[in-house]
Amino acid sequence: MTSSSTGLTAPFALARFSADGLNGPGLPVEPGGLPTLGLVVGSRIRPLTESELGAPDLNSFLAEGPEAWSRLALLADEEQVDGAGWLDLADVTLAAPVQPRQVLQTGANYRTHVIDLVVAGRQKTDPRPVEELREWAAEMMDTRAREGVPYFFIGLPACVVGDDVELVLPAYSDQHDWELELTVVIGKPAFKVDREHAMAHVAGFTIANDITTRDLVFRQDMKEIGTDWYRAKNAPGFLPVGPFLVPASAVADPGALRLRLDLNGDTMQDATTSDLLFDIPALIAGASQTMPLLPGDLLLTGSPAGNGAKWGRLLRDGDVMVATIEGLGTQTVRCVSEENR
Repeated sequence: MTSSSTGLTAPFALARFSADGLNGPGLPVEPGGLPTLGLVVGSRIRPLTESELGAPDLNSFLAEGPEAWSRLALLADEEQVDGAGWLDLADVTLAAPVQPRQVLQTGANYRTHVIDLVVAGRQKTDPRPVEELREWAAEMMDTRAREGVPYFFIGLPACVVGDDVELVLPAYSDQHDWELELTVVIGKPAFKVDREHAMAHVAGFTIANDITTRDLVFRQDMKEIGTDWYRAKNAPGFLPVGPFLVPASAVADPGALRLRLDLNGDTMQDATTSDLLFDIPALIAGASQTMPLLPGDLLLTGSPAGNGAKWGRLLRDGDVMVATIEGLGTQTVRCVSEENR
C-alpha cells in the first residue's frame, strides 16, 4: 500500500479498494477481486453498500448531483471510525477512485509551463535572447487567455490506474515524463453548458499524473500531421489517478490550490492553479460544446511548470514520484523499467 491520507482535509472522501483475505461486508477476499467502493474518513476506510450509496454504482451516484453527497456525510462520523467494518488505509490496496467512460485532457493550460516549453524548444537559429523569447511567449499566452479557447485531446480510460500499480516504463523510449494535474470528476451530465452553470456539473476533484513520452509527442515521419497523443500518452498505466475522490463542496476554491510533485525527494513541480490560462468553468463549458460529459468522466486541467523536459531529467527505473494537491491527499507512484519488471 503506497497511498496515504496525508494532505486529505475533507471531512470524507471516496476511494475504491481491495483487501484480500479480510472478511467484511462487501469486501473481496480473493486475489484480483473487483475493488469495493469505500468511504474514507481520515486514515480509515470502510465499504459502502448499495443501499448506503443510494445508487447501483458510483457513476449513478455522481449523476444525482451535489445532493447525493449529503447521504454520505451522515455516515462520516469520525467518532465511529474505530467501529466494526472500518479498516486502516495502510492495510488495503487502492484502485483509481473512479471508472470514467471518457477522459479529456487539456494541453498548454498553465501560463508559466507554456513559456518554459517555448524557451526549451528554441531553435538554434533563433537570434533572440532568452528573456526576449520569454516576453514574447508571455504576451502570446496572455492574448490566448483573453481571446482563445482551450485545447483538448482525449485519453484512453484503460490507462487509468490507482497509484498502487507500478508504473512500467516502456523500453521503446527513455523519455517518459511526469505531469501532475488537478482533475475534475463530472457529476451531472454536461452538454453545451455555459461557464456560469458549469460548476454545477462537478462532482468532485482528484489527482492525476499524466505520463508522457516526450519523443513521441510530435510525428517525425510527417511533421505536418502534428502531435501524436495516442502513442505519447496511452501506454498501460500512464494515467495514475487518485487515491481519493473529494467532493466538490469540500474544495473552497479550486482556482487557488497548490500542486507539488517530488521526484525521489526533490521538488520538481510547485505551483498553484491560479496560473491556469483557462479556469475550470471555461474548461467544462468548452469541452461540453462537442460531446456530452458523463458522470464519472475525467477532465484533466493541464500541468504546471516543472516537467522533466524542463529539468533535463526524465523518469528512470526505481524513481518514486510523490504528488500532492492541496486538500486532495497524496499520490505515490513507483517506476520500474520494462526490462526489470
